[in-house]
Amino acid sequence: MTVPAWHARALAALERSLLPIPTERNELDWKSALSENSDRLAQHLSGFSNLEGGGYLAFGIANDGSPAPMSREEMEQVVQQLGQIARNGVEPAVELDHTTLEHRGHPVLLIHIPEHPSRPVHIRGKDVYHSYTRSAGSTEKMIRQEIARAIIASAGDPFEDRIALHDLGPEQVLDLLDHDSFFRLEGKRPPVSQKAIIEALAGDKIILSGSRGWNITNLGALLFARDIARFETLKRKMVRLIMYNGTKRSRTESKEIIGTRGFASGFAGLVKYVHDLLPPNEVIKSALREAPKLYPEVALREFVANALIHQDLEMSGSSVMIEMFKDRIEISNPGRPLVDPDRFIDSAPRSRNEAMAALMRRMHICEERGSGVDLAIEAIEEHQLPAPKFQRENDHMRVTLFAPTPTGRMRKEDRIRAIYQHACLLYVNHQDMTNASVRKRFNIAESNHPMASRYISEALEAGVIAPSDPESISKRNASYIPNWAV
Repeated sequence: MTVPAWHARALAALERSLLPIPTERNELDWKSALSENSDRLAQHLSGFSNLEGGGYLAFGIANDGSPAPMSREEMEQVVQQLGQIARNGVEPAVELDHTTLEHRGHPVLLIHIPEHPSRPVHIRGKDVYHSYTRSAGSTEKMIRQEIARAIIASAGDPFEDRIALHDLGPEQVLDLLDHDSFFRLEGKRPPVSQKAIIEALAGDKIILSGSRGWNITNLGALLFARDIARFETLKRKMVRLIMYNGTKRSRTESKEIIGTRGFASGFAGLVKYVHDLLPPNEVIKSALREAPKLYPEVALREFVANALIHQDLEMSGSSVMIEMFKDRIEISNPGRPLVDPDRFIDSAPRSRNEAMAALMRRMHICEERGSGVDLAIEAIEEHQLPAPKFQRENDHMRVTLFAPTPTGRMRKEDRIRAIYQHACLLYVNHQDMTNASVRKRFNIAESNHPMASRYISEALEAGVIAPSDPESISKRNASYIPNWAV
């Protein structure tokens, strides 16, 4: 008998939730017993059904991650009651699967709740606004924008494919779109004839043929508009750059600039403009051939590109924002990340906007899958900067780049984050972190190796790294790997 593929995925999700620090995850929830609150169980089924990839309920695990064995009769009751709720408590109905396996010497019942093809799944007897999702390891009610996006996703109508302007003549298309940038970024010479230019744009779905002329797609307008403001439905998608005089958000001491050009055609200019505004990094002025800016351009480029590519375009009234402070830069985009922020360095990115991502990769605006964040972190370490902070904030994603801070004045949480990212970066390059590599990361003198050891101990206590060889007793030759590699 063939074992369903989801069994292995569920077991792997369970392991991830228990090591190194027990934490419930978006794709898996622990249960020590069957709840008497059937409404809450229905919410869980709704939440996992609306989650991309679905998820699992693991019965036999206590709230602290320790084993909480259930009897065979109790497990059978769980399967029966959840099956009833899946059929009668949510709409549309959900098809569940289950298996019982032994995990660390104790039985665990795994309930598989697949992603539903007709989302959002909501509570039966109530309207669609009683739909739920998973966020930060808990089940939460979906906001209206999330519900709208789920409906659109189920209908198979990607934002990029929709029409921004209809029924245009060739001259109007070329007036609205920066076709010169399209060919330059492709590394090609522009065709001589108008017809050939139009055909090339149509080949990449920048425009589509309509019944009475050419239609510019959202993809085409967002990437190559000469002025996005000329597309009424996309005006709120323009990039915002806000510069503050101090370290706090103050409207009276800020300057705001709105980016009008398309994301692709205006990208290089945007990054250069931000980079030129930066003061020099005096900390490492003597370490490199040229006096670098406060933040490395490759890091700015990568994180701005990621914000553009991975933003949730269905969210209205929200756009990519770059905020510059005296001590940091914050780059935020609408939409919850599809990849755990703690795994940005080693995971291949997943984008809601695959057509946009593919085109921007082809035009070398962003790196190939997974390598861009690595390059950004490498540059940040070379510039002796604190580790960037990746934050998932409700329905937004925020990346913060920090100005140089002397190692001795770094907060403990900043040191732990830097150690973790350093270990991740080395691991994906088939290396292990050592005391020597930590000293280099923080510019610590060799004679001061106890300081590096203390930083490593802090990270070990926090559970973000682990010894590469747990059985080794040699501290001198000890090496370390990120927690997820254990």
